[in-house]
Amino acid sequence: MSQIEPISLDPIALDRPVTAPTRTRRRRVRVPGWLMLLLRNPKSCTGLAMVGFVILIALIAPWIAVDHPNDFNILATRQAPSWNHLFGTTDQGSDIFSQVVLGARRSLLLGAAAGALATALAAILGITAGYVGGIFDEIVNFLTNIFLTIPAIPLLVVASGYLKSRGTSTMVLVIALVLWAFEARILRAQALSLKNRDFVLAAKAAGEPTRRIVFGELVPNMISRIAAAFVLVFYIALLTDAGLEFLGLGDQSVTSWGVTLYWAQTNSTVLQGEWWPFFFPGAALAFTVLGLVLVLAGIDEVSNPRLRTEKTRRGPRFWMPFRGRAVAQPETSS
Repeated sequence: MSQIEPISLDPIALDRPVTAPTRTRRRRVRVPGWLMLLLRNPKSCTGLAMVGFVILIALIAPWIAVDHPNDFNILATRQAPSWNHLFGTTDQGSDIFSQVVLGARRSLLLGAAAGALATALAAILGITAGYVGGIFDEIVNFLTNIFLTIPAIPLLVVASGYLKSRGTSTMVLVIALVLWAFEARILRAQALSLKNRDFVLAAKAAGEPTRRIVFGELVPNMISRIAAAFVLVFYIALLTDAGLEFLGLGDQSVTSWGVTLYWAQTNSTVLQGEWWPFFFPGAALAFTVLGLVLVLAGIDEVSNPRLRTEKTRRGPRFWMPFRGRAVAQPETSS
């Protein structure tokens, strides 16, 4: 038997408007679809884990460093890796483990800053030139041809040799100005392919300004290519900076992977049978670059549907060789 609630006959209560109960909605954080595909890709997940591990080591480096990276200790010179010095010591007694973990901060900061600046220049100039066209497109095309014609490494060597200041900001500007042209050419070509799409033509017909179309319509549809450009320039900047510092064209007063390799080469450690001053900073650099390369490969697979379909088609054939074929059944003897 159902229970009936009593109805109030209070006139004051009857005059009140009846309001529907309000429901509190919880805001859900929406993750972009391309990011979900990136996190499901095994290559990009492995690369992100590797790069994240290096970033974590760089963040906690002041707490895990054994000594100051540039301290001299005559009593601990040329020691092989041990429990007291995990990565060994240099000819001056400096702890290589401290140099590697603290040098990760400067190397990652320079690579990320140079990659961000070069990608920003490439995206703004390349996409705008591809959409606007005209004289601006010709100017950008002329500049990219110049920077693509001149070899990057010799240009960096000459520029670094004549610079009076070789600090982090100077190296970021030099590397970014050299590496922006290649990605600008790619983004310009992609902007030309999207220029005549329906959503761009609709925004143009609605009277949207050029800035709104470039940054509101074209850039969001090219975010995967821009992310790939950042990762590509990131690891190229890491290798370029380490190479310049190894040649003695960087700032030798800072602690980085390239500077550690420079002092190992200057002290001729390999000729003296000391492999650890070269191995550990080189391994840290190679580990980080490998992680970035895996992330770039994952972005390529996510942004290119053809790679995903080919991978899906090839997958079942590896473990189901007889799929789609009629397999003859053996005859049973009576």
